[in-house]
Amino acid sequence: MKVLANDGISKSGIDALHSKGFEVITTKVAQEQVANYINSHDVSVILVRSATKVRKDIIDACPGLKIIGRGGVGMDNIDVEYARSKGIHVINTPASSSESVAELVFAHLFTGVRFLQDSNRNMPLEGDTNFEGLKKAYANGIELRGKTLGIIGFGRIGQAVAKMALGLGMKVIAADKFVDKADVRVDFYNGQFINVSFETEPLEDVLKHSDFITLHVPAQEGYVIGKDEFLMMKDNVGIVNCSRGGVIDEVALIEALDNEKVLFAGLDVFENEPTPEIRILMHPKISLTPHIGAATLEAQDRIGTELADQIFSILKVKNA
Repeated sequence: MKVLANDGISKSGIDALHSKGFEVITTKVAQEQVANYINSHDVSVILVRSATKVRKDIIDACPGLKIIGRGGVGMDNIDVEYARSKGIHVINTPASSSESVAELVFAHLFTGVRFLQDSNRNMPLEGDTNFEGLKKAYANGIELRGKTLGIIGFGRIGQAVAKMALGLGMKVIAADKFVDKADVRVDFYNGQFINVSFETEPLEDVLKHSDFITLHVPAQEGYVIGKDEFLMMKDNVGIVNCSRGGVIDEVALIEALDNEKVLFAGLDVFENEPTPEIRILMHPKISLTPHIGAATLEAQDRIGTELADQIFSILKVKNA
């Protein structure tokens, strides 16, 4: 049986599939050629990340397709319900990349509070001629410890962010439409741990009381954070989005940065991917990454093996 991993798959995932007799194809097929490739190569399983879209046209054109797998959490690039209505299994890996995304959130937070996004641009240009001037420009950093982190979306990733925030000595509040309570376990050396219980708050309270805000929500109609929401926030708030593009109004964000309502932003996702707006890319108060939240070696290993395990379960492939 053939598996097309069109956006790539880790070696551990390939090895797991090979061990059960699957042929894994890692050739990158252009979006417009995916359906034809699946049919001409008798592919039964297609695995994607965020780049390849599996829409109704591909589903209709590929009657031999049995499984569509998404390496990651969000499945807005797949017509999930339509595929399932056609008897195709749709799988993803919601638990595999939580810690990787959470760590990227803190990379952006640390970058913002110490102006690294701007310092890293200017030190190569002026570090040898204006060292003291740059030192003065970046001398007003702030600490994360003791500050309040507001988490919008308190699923697996939001809870992983909370765990790291607690370890840093931050106060944590969270909002979620579907999660009322959650216990977050923080592990220490020698098997020691603590459990911290959370009750989620109304979104307005999180917006009003947070020093920093991070979003962990699925793609949806309309903005979660727009002009009105920015007005509710504290002055000099920091905001990070490592969830989905389009949940923050980028025009309103630029305005809030320019009028100093928002101290900095960290963005891993954008309204227009893969061509973000130039005003976003060039803004000195925005820390930028190109949608790499789950792109760690460890996360990709977990994603590959988890996808393989789910495929084996669906197809009832027995262990050797």
